[in-house]
Amino acid sequence: MELMSGNEAIAQGAWEAGARIGVAYPGTPSTETLEAFAEKEGVYAEWCVNEKVAVEVGIGASAAGARVLATMKHVGVNVAADPLFTAAYTGVGGGLVVLAADDPGMYSSQNEQDSHYYARAAHIPLLDPADSAEALAFTRDAFELSERFDVPFFVRSSVRVSHTKTPVECGPRVEVPLKAYEKDPGKWVMMPAFAKPRRKVQLSRIEDLRAWVEDCPFNRVEQRGSAAGVVCAGAAYQHVVEALPDASVFKLGCTWPLPAQALRAFADSVDALYVVEEASEYLTEGVRALGIDVAEFAAPLPQDGELSPGLIRAAFGLETPAHAVAPENLPSRPPALCPGCPHRLVFKELTRLKAIVTGDIGCYTLGALPPLSAMDTCVDMGASVSMAHGFELALEGTEHRPVVAVIGDSTFAHSGLSSLISTVYNRGSGTVCVLDNRTTAMTGRQGNPFNGETLQKRPSRELDLEGVVRSLGVEDVRTIDPHDALAVRRALKDATSSDELSVLVFRSPCVLLERTRKPAFEVTGDCTACGVCPTLGCPAIAKDAETGCADIDPDLCIGCGQCAQYCAFGAIVQPEPAAKGGSHE
Repeated sequence: MELMSGNEAIAQGAWEAGARIGVAYPGTPSTETLEAFAEKEGVYAEWCVNEKVAVEVGIGASAAGARVLATMKHVGVNVAADPLFTAAYTGVGGGLVVLAADDPGMYSSQNEQDSHYYARAAHIPLLDPADSAEALAFTRDAFELSERFDVPFFVRSSVRVSHTKTPVECGPRVEVPLKAYEKDPGKWVMMPAFAKPRRKVQLSRIEDLRAWVEDCPFNRVEQRGSAAGVVCAGAAYQHVVEALPDASVFKLGCTWPLPAQALRAFADSVDALYVVEEASEYLTEGVRALGIDVAEFAAPLPQDGELSPGLIRAAFGLETPAHAVAPENLPSRPPALCPGCPHRLVFKELTRLKAIVTGDIGCYTLGALPPLSAMDTCVDMGASVSMAHGFELALEGTEHRPVVAVIGDSTFAHSGLSSLISTVYNRGSGTVCVLDNRTTAMTGRQGNPFNGETLQKRPSRELDLEGVVRSLGVEDVRTIDPHDALAVRRALKDATSSDELSVLVFRSPCVLLERTRKPAFEVTGDCTACGVCPTLGCPAIAKDAETGCADIDPDLCIGCGQCAQYCAFGAIVQPEPAAKGGSHE
């Protein structure tokens, strides 16, 4: 036995099942899954530019006869939905398993959604592990089931399952021969003439799945008493059994399709049946659709966020264990850009410009928070460029503030390029800032096409970002050092004063890539307490409570010198390195 996170266990299960290929775009809480898979013997794994491409690569490899694991977070399923819905028609060659990692509570996401609905809409079976042991077993078995029913299988996790470590028992790898590919347009060419008969195949498959799920080994009934029964799945199961030790539980391991007859039998065995789920009504709707009465809680469960045993007990009108009350007036600790972050001065200058800033997904989303407060919008990957074009269209012919899109290098490759192509094609204007920190920073510093680093460190090509943009027809393309405040200011002023479309590439590595520190800066007695340097939002800079003067924490400061460029009084200085003395015995 060993401890594994749910993500690590899913990777282990795929490896044990003989999966040869892993594809993904990194996204919390799914990222570590493919990173763990990539370290296994005898596999190939890659970061793709986005989830749609990852699934399409996976479908191709599956058609060629290989077992494939594709991983993504819940919003990545939105991007991958196009090929997934059609893959439910084509079916598979080698087993194809897709991890959909949901984020109830939105710890690192822009929305809260339930991937169960994708399984139901696409008619793709979904397995719902509640811990790492189940994550391993469900994933391992999903490959054989995928081939048996000729359909991709979802494995759904949530942040609690993905990141919690629980005991697992690992097994050996099963080497599965590559299935021979045979030309079959009726299966793989989804033009109407072939898609119509494949729809019939899909409907027949659904009936087979509904029969299989009635005796599915992933579902189990834990009969404890007849007063109350609870239907639940995934991480919610762990909270239910802790909160309600006397209740009978129908733990669903397969949540699409639902086992209709088994659920009806369970409902008949208890006086009242409840459904407990996180931030969703998927299971409640599904159970009621089977004609089963679902009892009302004494107090409603919260409609958003993660559940806890205390919340479940409260919903049943039970007392909750006493707990310590948090002290009042604790200072907040919002997330912030790291000391020395190359994005900081871009946002500072955008604030000075009073620009309308359409933002994107990544570290730079933190530019929306005080004191920078530089970002106006953030919707999804690539939306910054598209929304900036929309702003320009709506404001055309009016006096308006500059419109600037801000996007990272990895997100630009993910979906920003297609947005820029559309803007160029439609002769759009405005300014696009690509914040190229040479990595996919927010999810753990993964590679992307514009830094040329692959998941398994294979030989690669670093794409020429500026060259790609120029090839699209953008004439005003510039590269700027984002640590040079004056250069950033001039570039933004010039670009936003132009009537033409401009793309500014602010290139400097993420500070967590280089991890180099110079001597910390200090504040001298010349400080006038003007308050400018704290507006940079650097965690190393604070105000002295008594004097109002700036105070720099030497343990946090990495010596980047950004703040010194904004001090009009020369009161922020970097001490000379101490001279090395002679040796003493």
